[in-house]
Amino acid sequence: STRPLRDDKGRALGVQTGQPTTFQNGAQLLAPRPQSTLNHSGSFIMKVVIINYTGTVGKTTIAANLLSPRMDGAPIYAIESINETAENLGMDVEKLRGNKFRELFKRLMLEDQAIIDVGASNVEDFMSNLEGFEEAHEEIDYYIVPVTSGTKEQKETVSMIGSLASMGVPSDKIRVVFNRVKRDVQAEFPIITAYHERASAFRINYQCAIFESELFDALSINRLSMKSLMEDETDYKTLLKDKNASVQDRNRWSDMYGLKLLCKGVNRKLDSVFAELFDIEVIK
Repeated sequence: STRPLRDDKGRALGVQTGQPTTFQNGAQLLAPRPQSTLNHSGSFIMKVVIINYTGTVGKTTIAANLLSPRMDGAPIYAIESINETAENLGMDVEKLRGNKFRELFKRLMLEDQAIIDVGASNVEDFMSNLEGFEEAHEEIDYYIVPVTSGTKEQKETVSMIGSLASMGVPSDKIRVVFNRVKRDVQAEFPIITAYHERASAFRINYQCAIFESELFDALSINRLSMKSLMEDETDYKTLLKDKNASVQDRNRWSDMYGLKLLCKGVNRKLDSVFAELFDIEVIK
């Protein structure tokens, strides 16, 4: 039998588990686990934390480019005092420090959905407060732990997963995203694989992999998110036909045209990663 999905106000939607609704780029999806519901725009309502003890693993990139475009309207809270946040990519972000957990918790109680990007500079305070507020971790639907292939990054990821598990976070809520993958996920992340085989404290899915792309560095340099780039309606190809334009303008138009083409392909891949990450069945 099918279970009616509820929107953020508790109203039954026309979509049911087992029946598709529209997904990114015209594909379709089937609803995921019960803790995620759909709103009327077809976006999922979830409260998601992106966290790791180590920096430079792509937490902010994942918040801005993987999660935010597919969680329409979800506020982004950056728990950060030093490093780059999604604000640096031109997005609306509310900044809080890790020791202001009571304020964050209050916001979470008032929101139907949220993306919490915990920076490495504040992760210890955040974890300490998460543990101090008994059962607070239950208010989060998923803990996304990004990891890159460096030995240090993999070891720190193992520590992060262990800390979440010891706090009582169920393994199904802890999900790893393999970031900056060069070619072969399993070959590049042996420490993560070995840890999962030894202690199944988290969900592992090798399809949750974001491959190395020059796009993300270019977006950071230009202070752009993928969403804002794709929504840019400027016809750079036509502009490039103007031979009288300055070299500076033509170089900029050429760069932007190339980025938009690259962005389309990466965005399709991120649709697949999002679906795999949250158990969504996509119908092409």
